[in-house]
Parts: sequence; C-alpha cells; structure tokens
Amino acid sequence: MNQESYSQIFISACLVNNFVLAYFLGICPFLGVSGKIETSSKMGAAVTFVMLISSICAYGIHELLVAINAPFLQLISYIVVIASTVQLVEMFVKKMSPALFKALGIFLPLITTNCAILAVALFQTNKGYDFFQSIVYALGAGAGFTLALLLISGLREQLELAEVPTAIKGTVLTLIVAGILSLAFMGFSGLGSN
Repeated sequence: MNQESYSQIFISACLVNNFVLAYFLGICPFLGVSGKIETSSKMGAAVTFVMLISSICAYGIHELLVAINAPFLQLISYIVVIASTVQLVEMFVKKMSPALFKALGIFLPLITTNCAILAVALFQTNKGYDFFQSIVYALGAGAGFTLALLLISGLREQLELAEVPTAIKGTVLTLIVAGILSLAFMGFSGLGSN
C-alpha cells in the first residue's frame, strides 16, 4: 500500500505528472478537440468520467485477478472496461446533446484508445494505491487532462484573433504553444518531492 496523502496524489496527477503535458499521453484529443473552450470542457468531463469509472473497475479487477492468480489478464480486462465505459458515455452524449456529439465527432469514440485512460489504470496498479487513493488519482488525472485542454483551447481562441505569420499558422502554431505549455508545467516538478 502506498503512503502518499490524497492531496499529494491529486497534485501529482494533475500538475506535476500531467498526463498530457508531462507524459504526452492523450495528445489526439488535446490537439483535435481544443479549438473551442466549450468543446474542450465537455471532452475533459467525458475523459474524467471514463478515467474515474475505469480506475474504480481497475482496482476491483486487479484485486480479483491477484486473488485467482491470473494477473496476466489485467491488460485485456482494463481495455474491455474502458471500451464499455466509453460506449456508455457515447450513447449518453448522443441522446442528451446531439450538438455536442456532433462537435466532438470522432474524438468521442477515440477515448477508447486514449492511452491516458489506460495509463491511469496501469499506473495506479503499479503504484499500489488503495481504493480511495485510486479514485483521487483518477480525479487528479482527469482534472489535469481537462486543465490542459482548457489552457490550449483558450490560447488557440486568442491566437485566432492575433496576426500570425503565415508560415506558422494552424498546426505548427498549436504545436509550438503546446510545447511552451509543457515547459511551463515542468515548473511544477518541485511540488512532488518531500
């Protein structure tokens, strides 16, 4: 069992070891859905929800697989849970908000293959977190993912109003801004140490 406090786990997952800006996981929705703040916030909420459910299920699956001496089934079990959760989220969003479903486009079902979600399940297992630590870790990772999406989308909206040289418009500028954000998040690395 890991002895980290809940606040340490949350801050580490959200800021210090941000899945997008420190580990470079989940880059596809980070670059693809971050054009507008409204869309980014909804995608962040969807990813956070999937991370939370996957984390809870991963904890239970890990305990069960250890009890029956079958840890080799861990990865495939996590993938099945993630895919099922994403299908539920996709059906809910399609039913409740067709406009949002259309705005998220292909990126909503691609949450299934978002490596950040699988990483949450695998990292929490490897770190030996208990049930509540796993929940806090998933919430921190989701908050960090949402924060990264909101930051880049806010910057992209502002850059649409700026005069930018033609040579760096579009994807090039987005990648430059993402790199600068990543460098800025390196400043949080001191928060994780005792």
